[in-house]
Formats: sequence, C-alpha cells, structure tokens
Amino acid sequence: MQFNFIEFRESYNLIPMNIPDKDNYYLDLNNISNSMTGRLDILIIANAFIQEAVQLVINAIALFERGYFDCAYYSLRQSIEVSTTLVYLSELDCDEREEELSKWKQKSKFPMFRDMLIFLKNNSDVFSDMHKQMIDYFDELQKKKKLLNKYIHKQGFNTFYFSRKNNINRNNNAFTNVFKNHLNTCIGAIAVLRLVIDPFPILLMDHEIYIRTEDMLTEAYTAEFVDKYIGNSYIESYKKTDIYKSHYNLYINKEAKLPCVVDLVKYQFIDRRKIQEILSQKHLISKSDLVAVLIFKYSEEIAMIFCDGGFTFYNSNTNSLRKNQGFDGRVFLEVKKSSLLINYVYEEAYLSYILFEGEDYFIEHNKKFTEKEIIELKEMLDV
Repeated sequence: MQFNFIEFRESYNLIPMNIPDKDNYYLDLNNISNSMTGRLDILIIANAFIQEAVQLVINAIALFERGYFDCAYYSLRQSIEVSTTLVYLSELDCDEREEELSKWKQKSKFPMFRDMLIFLKNNSDVFSDMHKQMIDYFDELQKKKKLLNKYIHKQGFNTFYFSRKNNINRNNNAFTNVFKNHLNTCIGAIAVLRLVIDPFPILLMDHEIYIRTEDMLTEAYTAEFVDKYIGNSYIESYKKTDIYKSHYNLYINKEAKLPCVVDLVKYQFIDRRKIQEILSQKHLISKSDLVAVLIFKYSEEIAMIFCDGGFTFYNSNTNSLRKNQGFDGRVFLEVKKSSLLINYVYEEAYLSYILFEGEDYFIEHNKKFTEKEIIELKEMLDV
C-alpha cells in the first residue's frame, strides 16, 4: 500500500474519541428542535436560530469524535451565542428588531455576546426577570462558559494537540467526560434561552394546560430532558417569572377539552365511537375540524379527509384499503380538475371532492358512494 503523506500529516496529532451514548444526545436534541415557537412576530427567525443552535451541538459531537476537540468546544460556544442573539433580537420592539436584523444580515456592526447580555439585563423585561429568578442558574452557566473558553483560547497544555498525542498518561475517558459535561451545559442553555421567547415548552408539560391549548407548533420538553439538562429546581424558579405566570393564568381559566377532543385538535384523529362527545365541545374546535367530524360521522367507509391541499389531514378508526399510506398533493389537483369529482379511483380506494364554504375537502373512502349518498352528504354539509 502506497504511503499517503497528506493523510498521515493531517491525522498525526488527532485522537479520535467515542461518545457511546451519542444517539441519546441526538434524540434529546429533538426536544429543542421540536420546541419551535408560534410567536408570529419572530416566527421565521426564531425557529431558524433554534435549529441552527441544535445543528452546532451536533457538529460539536461529530468534531469531538473525529479528534478536533478544540473545534468541538468552539461549536458548543457558538450554540450559546446563537441562542443569545435570538433572545436579543426577540426582546427588541418591531422597528428596532428590523434594524438590528438588517445589520446582522449585512454583517455590519452588531453587538458582541457580552454587549447583548448587558443590554438584556438592563433593557429586557422578560430576560431580566428570568435572570433574577434563575440567578443561580445563570451564574453557574457563566462559570462553565469561562471553562469552555479555556479550550477555545488554548490555555493549558492539555488543550494542545501535540501534548495530548504525546502524553502517555492521558485519560481519554476523563477527557470525554469533561466534554460531555460541557455538552450537557450547552444543550441546557439553548433550552433555557429558548424560554425567553415564550414558556410553552414548559407550560405544555402541565397536563391541565395541555388539554386547554390548541394544536401548537411547540412541543413540550420531556420530564427526563428537564431533569438531565436543566434541573427541576431551576424550572420551578422559571415558573415564578411574569412570562410564565401570565401565560399560565391565561390558559388555566379556559375550558378543558375532553380526551377525544384533544385527540382531534392535537393529532387530527377522530374516534368514531365518541363523535357525540366531540360535538358536545364543537365550540372548542375549528371549522375544518367540525366538517371532518360530520363527514366521518356520515359513513364508516371513510378512512381519511384532506384539506389545505393535503397539509391538514384527518384519520379515524377506519383504515384505508390503500397499501401505500402516503399521498401526493398532485393527485388532489388532478381530482379537482377532472370531470369525475366523486368516486375517483385512488389505488385500492376512492377519492371524492367537495367544496364547503370556500375550502376544498378530499375524502378517501373504501367503497364507492351511491348517488343517494352523495346527495345526502352534500345536504348534510349544506354544500
């Protein structure tokens, strides 16, 4: 085999490491990825920043395992800085945010990490309140971030590649454990800073709040995630903040949804056995939810209902005869444009199209509708 000098030189001082529970970290990071905000004023930028912070942590794990440990630490620090930038932008009023976001996009003068923190402590009601209630958490985070900087700024011979390569007494397990400790800290920091935007990742952990909310973009943090990366005592401190208490009081006074209504609103699943229960709370569901319930009620042969061009779809206890459970929006357009709006052959099943109050509904059913059934269905919906 020919000697590859370039490969040899590039890997000479690298010590590849292994993080045995890497898959658990990636699963845990989904808790942050799925905590996207529905706050309309910053919807796009906030969720982009959240996903970027998660990606930076994933990059850190990959870099560490390949031996680029200082780059891994740098990526971890970036995840905190990206999260802080998100908090900074979110706490500005609309005009100021647009101005600062424009500077950020154009890579012109923009506050550094320290400057953003000073600004937030002095000018942000939400962040300053959180900082006050969770002072111990933020103090500990600051201490750990300073330790993180030691690796980035190459302080100490254990931060040098050649030193680690030539140190016969090196303890790779201890080195990995130190990295994992910083990894846990940064994952927790992203999750906590995300809570400045809105409190829903924590609010939705409370079942009494969960059954009073609509279908939300945000998913709750799990109890295991909070315990591992943040700490229950710190979350209890967070619950003392004004942002948490105001949202909690807003929702706890709403009517609680029945379990079958929760399944409809949150998961678009309609239990045919409990349609009357669902209809008893029809004031808590959307128009399309109600239409779907009435259509399912009409026939046991209906398996799925699609609206919003397929972006919203409902299912029930009836399974489709189709072997392929996926769907293609182009098929819906084809049905709508065709002369056959009812009983359109859809693989092993059928598709029928109706228009109700300006909204398209595509009904997937296992048997053909008769002319009488079509008339009855339309009359029921007053089409």
